[in-house]
Amino acid sequence: MSKSITIHMDKKPIYDIKIERDFNMLSESFLKLGVKGHKICIVTDSNVGPIYANAVKKELEKTKNEVYVYTFEAGENNKNLDTVQNVYEFLIKNNFDRKDMLAALGGGVVGDLTGYTAATYLRGIDFIQIPTSLLAQVDSSIGGKTGVDFRAYKNMVGAFYQPKLVYMNISVLNSLSKRLFNSGFGELIKHGLIKDREFFNWLKTNVKEIKALNQDTLEKMIETSCNIKKNVVENDPKEQAERALLNFGHTLGHAIEKLMDFKLYHGECVVLGMIAALKITQMRGLITEKEYEAAYEMFKLYEFPLTVTGISIEDTILVSKSDKKMEGSVIKFILLNAVGNAYIDRTVTEDEMRKALENIII
Repeated sequence: MSKSITIHMDKKPIYDIKIERDFNMLSESFLKLGVKGHKICIVTDSNVGPIYANAVKKELEKTKNEVYVYTFEAGENNKNLDTVQNVYEFLIKNNFDRKDMLAALGGGVVGDLTGYTAATYLRGIDFIQIPTSLLAQVDSSIGGKTGVDFRAYKNMVGAFYQPKLVYMNISVLNSLSKRLFNSGFGELIKHGLIKDREFFNWLKTNVKEIKALNQDTLEKMIETSCNIKKNVVENDPKEQAERALLNFGHTLGHAIEKLMDFKLYHGECVVLGMIAALKITQMRGLITEKEYEAAYEMFKLYEFPLTVTGISIEDTILVSKSDKKMEGSVIKFILLNAVGNAYIDRTVTEDEMRKALENIII
């Protein structure tokens, strides 16, 4: 069954998240935006485009708009300003104006890059999100955070820019590799750990159905996770306070991701960062060893890499200090008061980080 979630800003409805099992309702959902007789550019990558671009193009052409497709080479290493410039050039050559739109078809890299392009082309044109990875569906497509990497610094250039629609076809998850699906699952576990103990426990109870990609279970899982993120971003749309809790695991996770030269997926690195943050939380006596082990076992159940080699603890700590989450000379960490209750901490020491990373970096 179709599900719809509305995101509000300042108590006003801004856009809908549509959770469907195919692309058949995309044109109807798009028509509600009132856009006809204009141009739409589907921005996608070389992994997703060959599988889904034609189906999405045909569906959007039903809206009486002229539809183009721009495809760039897949991979985090192409989430940069050079790719953005190439999209700009494509839009300029095809005479896209302020009333035209972009459609991000792909995972988090495509969504972040397309959103940033939309925010900056002609000082801002509208865009929609059509996320095709689990990570993008439950996290990056919601909330309006857009951006690209600058040299080796992740997401250092960006803007808060809201889409006009988020359309999720959960059947596309069947085409993901097990590793890519699991990578997105880290964000679901994160939502449970920071905001909803009951959801965290539900993920553990339903592991068999989730790994079997049962559509009813996936739909409930994605809807619950989207509602958790909805509540956070509505309360804090520009990450001034509560929204920072969504960065649980990201402080050290981003450092590991950079030092590993993006050989691990983003979600895999965030899990490693969450393990470290949970260990610090446990060392401080805020959660029990049993609760720490329960979370660790969950990561094992979903087959995440739990260790990395080839990088050093000291380099990881050093790189974490160049993260955009720094406040002056203070590293901003997200820790837990309890499972389901996260908070912002500015007192984590380098020694605590070292101890937390000892069993991760080997």
